[in-house]
Amino acid sequence: MSRILPSSLARRALALVSILSSLSLPSAMSQSPPSTLPLWSAGQMPGKGADAPEMQKPSTDGVIRWTNVSDPTLTLFPVAGATSPTPFVIVCPGGGYGHLSFNKEGTDVAEWLNSLGIGAAVLKYRVPGNRTGAFQDIQRAVRLLRSQAAQWNIDPAKVGIMGFSAGGHLCARAALDTKAAYEDTDDADKLSFLPDFSVLVYPAFLDTKEGGVVPEIPVRGDIAPQLIIHSNDDEKYVVGSKILHNALKEAKAPVEYLLFETGGHGYGLKSRKEAAVWPEKCADWLIKTRVIPAPKS
Repeated sequence: MSRILPSSLARRALALVSILSSLSLPSAMSQSPPSTLPLWSAGQMPGKGADAPEMQKPSTDGVIRWTNVSDPTLTLFPVAGATSPTPFVIVCPGGGYGHLSFNKEGTDVAEWLNSLGIGAAVLKYRVPGNRTGAFQDIQRAVRLLRSQAAQWNIDPAKVGIMGFSAGGHLCARAALDTKAAYEDTDDADKLSFLPDFSVLVYPAFLDTKEGGVVPEIPVRGDIAPQLIIHSNDDEKYVVGSKILHNALKEAKAPVEYLLFETGGHGYGLKSRKEAAVWPEKCADWLIKTRVIPAPKS
């Protein structure tokens, strides 16, 4: 991605305002929603961005890794041909809060969700090293989707989140923390930022050295249904998901835990070990929790 020169900043800001303004008008949805849109109105993003221009990191494995994100976006994957409101999931790629594995744990997952009849929006949240900004971004994303439910054919009672690795940590925090991370910036921010369900896939950074849940994830029982997916051979991070699961069970939260013996970490949809069946098991859970209907026999 080319660097944005100072002389173009004003034109870019005006363009973003124009896009967001059009989305608030009923006539804006006479056409399909844009594939990618800015998360925040120009000049309204709280917190800070990156110190360097956004860029795609060099890759030899086909994974698109974005870093230095200062302008968060949502890339939309509505369900093609849907005639009634559909569930929608915000997909949060992993990357250790240093980068975002945007296709493997983002757009590929969105396309899989579409195959289940679920719309998706891949969140490009702020990195690197900006957990505060990332948390503001996911709260904003949930609110923005709800604010556009009628225009984008979204069921506003079925707005979920799904995160991988660091994105799993981000989703755990978004599902459990009831405090707003920023002051309201527009009418969308008057809506709830809490998801209606959440899925954490090999989540990272969940436990403290003392064996508890990290303090930024306040465990409580009154949460929306949550599914945690992990593998025993992910030695670095599986302990944290077990600790979180046990704490949520003790709090009587509606949580389920899928633990596979093998799978490792960072496989997205394409594990070659026992965790390979997680998408199928996740679909079963989405049916069980009535996010999607059971297939007709």
